[in-house]
Amino acid sequence: MKYLSTRGGEAVTAAQAIVQGISPTGGLYVPSSFPQLDIKSLNTDYLDTAYAILSKYLPETDGEELRQMLKDAYRSFDDPAVTPVVPLTETESVLELWHGPTMAFKDVALQILPYLMRNSLRLTGENHEIYILVATSGDTGKAALEGFCGVEGTRVLVFYPYGGVSRAQRLQMVTQEGDNVDVCAVRGNFDDAQTGVKKIFASEEARAALEKLGCRLSSANSINFGRLLPQIVYYFTSYRSLVESGRIAFGDRVNFCVPTGNFGDILAGYYAVRMGLPVNRLICASNRNNVLTDFFEQGEYNDIRPFYKSMSCSIDILISSNLERLLYEIADRDEAQVCQWMEQLRDNGRYGIGEKRRAALGELFAAGWCSEEDTLSTIRRVFGKYGYLMDPHTAVAQTVYERYRERTGDDTQTILLSTANPYKFASDVLSAFETPGSDDFMNVERLNGISGVKVPAGISGLRGKKERHLDVCDLDEMQARVIRKVSVHA
Repeated sequence: MKYLSTRGGEAVTAAQAIVQGISPTGGLYVPSSFPQLDIKSLNTDYLDTAYAILSKYLPETDGEELRQMLKDAYRSFDDPAVTPVVPLTETESVLELWHGPTMAFKDVALQILPYLMRNSLRLTGENHEIYILVATSGDTGKAALEGFCGVEGTRVLVFYPYGGVSRAQRLQMVTQEGDNVDVCAVRGNFDDAQTGVKKIFASEEARAALEKLGCRLSSANSINFGRLLPQIVYYFTSYRSLVESGRIAFGDRVNFCVPTGNFGDILAGYYAVRMGLPVNRLICASNRNNVLTDFFEQGEYNDIRPFYKSMSCSIDILISSNLERLLYEIADRDEAQVCQWMEQLRDNGRYGIGEKRRAALGELFAAGWCSEEDTLSTIRRVFGKYGYLMDPHTAVAQTVYERYRERTGDDTQTILLSTANPYKFASDVLSAFETPGSDDFMNVERLNGISGVKVPAGISGLRGKKERHLDVCDLDEMQARVIRKVSVHA
């Protein structure tokens, strides 16, 4: 198995792709082929399924070592299923991806990525310290800090949009302890922070300066294939769960509805389809930042539009990095075509894929979006009818799915991807029932009183913790911030 860049360049090994994060040409690494997986051969054990999938993409990694990595990575999850499936209606189930230490779906990948990174460093003979840059819209930051904290040979710097994450998300990041972790707010939105990180990766000046200081850049965002790969697993395990519960038989197709902004979570579902998972529709759910909805419906990607801050802040994104990997596939792996689209996006803020390609995507993908009012209404309705408490991102998915079903009449068994524990957004979720106060911890208690849903220790434990990372920088200061921090520790 080799890995190719969406924008051309030399093929690399899995270990090289994980260590580099992004290719020297600026492209994203993709597997040279998609190995097939016999669903009937899988059992219900999450770690066994993860091994069956990851081992196909990581051929250089020793099998017993990989099994131990998986065992160590997922022992911190509070559910033995790791990502349990909860029935909601006769045709709808919720895939809970937030049972890891930071209560968000990013834990599924970022608890195993440090192990994959260390293994890849050994396989490549890399002797530099790996400096991991992260741009986060809320959840990736804490998950990366938690996953890489104390990992030898690595240093982590997380940039998050100032005022653009929930208060709980911010507290999780700024209270993080550890000698090799760092956090800085950026004056701008997530797209600005993500673009800033990509510019640092592309900067010869930054690369040379860090090289002199004994560092090499890598990423823990889903632009790193090592971050994306573990997310394929829960598409297979959730399918198997529906089989075991009698909701479907082997071979039946299912729908997945995914709240996504950067397109990584749903792309993992697309990769699962390419590996043989029977899927009817991958439904892309957006909030008011509905650039992906327009792309799938119109065949044009256009990020020249207002940016909205919403309660589903982790999908407040207008530049969806992982869409480039899908573009590579629909362009028949023509890197020149991908480069042209990316240049058009950079220069003009838009590109079009043509009606033929748009129609081809429509055979698998559907898309929709909803407003803030819709999100709150869904949280209130679902809890009132089913006793299930959703965070805003999951509510976006449920709203979009309900509208899809009404529009199409499609009653295929559907799995909603639930990406965060509702208490990470306690004030917003509370506002679906009553007016929240200004004290987030009091709002947590009030939401607990209404719902009876247990408050995670990871939320209640934030009260009174020291805020350690209070830096704020402008976009044009990000590169200097990176180099300065390395210089201090060199």
